[in-house]
Amino acid sequence: MNLQQFFEHWQITENPFRGEEARHDDVFARMGGETTHSDFEKIVGQLARPSTSIVFGEKGSGKTAIRLQLERALERHNQTTTDQRVLLVAYDDLNGALDRLHDRVGGETPLDSFREMTLVDHMDAILAAASSRFTTAILDGSVRDVRARLDRTDRLGLLLVQAVYDGADDAHDRTRRLRRLLRLGKGRARAAWLAGSLLGWIVPAGIAFGAFRASADFPGQAWQIAFVAALVLWLLVLLRTFWVDQLLVARRARRVSKHLRMLGRPVASLQASLGQLQPQYANPLLPVNDNEEVRYAMLDRLRRVMGRLGYTGMLVVIDRVDEPTLVSGDAERMRAIIWPLLNNKFLQQTEFGVKMLLPIELRHALFKESSSFFQEARLDKQNLIERLTWTGAMLYDLCDARLRACRPEEAPVVALLDLFAEDVTRRDVVDALDQMHQPRDA
Repeated sequence: MNLQQFFEHWQITENPFRGEEARHDDVFARMGGETTHSDFEKIVGQLARPSTSIVFGEKGSGKTAIRLQLERALERHNQTTTDQRVLLVAYDDLNGALDRLHDRVGGETPLDSFREMTLVDHMDAILAAASSRFTTAILDGSVRDVRARLDRTDRLGLLLVQAVYDGADDAHDRTRRLRRLLRLGKGRARAAWLAGSLLGWIVPAGIAFGAFRASADFPGQAWQIAFVAALVLWLLVLLRTFWVDQLLVARRARRVSKHLRMLGRPVASLQASLGQLQPQYANPLLPVNDNEEVRYAMLDRLRRVMGRLGYTGMLVVIDRVDEPTLVSGDAERMRAIIWPLLNNKFLQQTEFGVKMLLPIELRHALFKESSSFFQEARLDKQNLIERLTWTGAMLYDLCDARLRACRPEEAPVVALLDLFAEDVTRRDVVDALDQMHQPRDA
């Protein structure tokens, strides 16, 4: 009996044990959340109150599957509530961000560039992913009554975060749409200068008209001086409004872009967005340096707005750090990328959680670090799972669930043990699977 005949005998529609990557595994997709790792609840925590977890695992140990199950659990949670939703931020496709960082830093090798990476770089990238997703939810109507639920300070803060960090191709247009939705002007000072530019011609025109109607007793030279002075003043207002202001905005856009090293936002798009902000509010708050506190303040603004709009937290999921082209599984490069994130202040923010699903090579590197590193990272507070392993019993249940997912619903129930000879016991199968340690090998 060949494999195909074996499957037909047991009414198995496809190979349930083919070792596929979780993202492309149709069997896993059909299973839903039927079977999870025993540490899944510890990793997830309370969804309404996001927390941090750090998981190390071998290739094939199920890290990406856990991530997908986490996303499904979060989706179900968000469907059951309107005031305790959580924003999922997928921080797992690092190819573009790392390419841009390498170009900006200009290191001789990718490792040289990655060693210059800081927590600020990660915070900028996370803010970009979060603000882009949240802005989309607002503009497409998924989040309603935005203006009514936010006070003016929160509306200004939301527009600031979007203008700086939105990574959409049409980010500058989204700034305009969001500003109109929030009913925010560009500031009284800017409005006054614009009004002066548009209406300033009235004064010299009025003087010229008056000169034609003036009596001969009034000196003509006085009219000329008044006309020239009014005309020069209007030209200065025009210059200030349409040239000097634009130069200042362009300069700020270049400074901001210089310090957002992992973002690919064109300077022209950033300039167009910054030009729609109220300068007296926004200018002191822009990330024009490498100060972490500026980024923490940006995160606080975004979380405060989210809280008022029914989102109690933000959950960042980090996965596949070994896959980017510039990393290619190199442990030192992964270490240079991930280590800045192991900061207790960052990981223990209120209403904020980070789920790190990391290759086992980083665990080996972690335990070579100094005591001062552990003191700063406070891994004892981060729900650390040193090695993601599966017992034989867990793998048996997983294989049994995959078998059920590959048989028609109307077919008679068949257990995994039924596929073996009669003298093979469940304990025999469990013991054999116990040697595998991870789903891909089972």
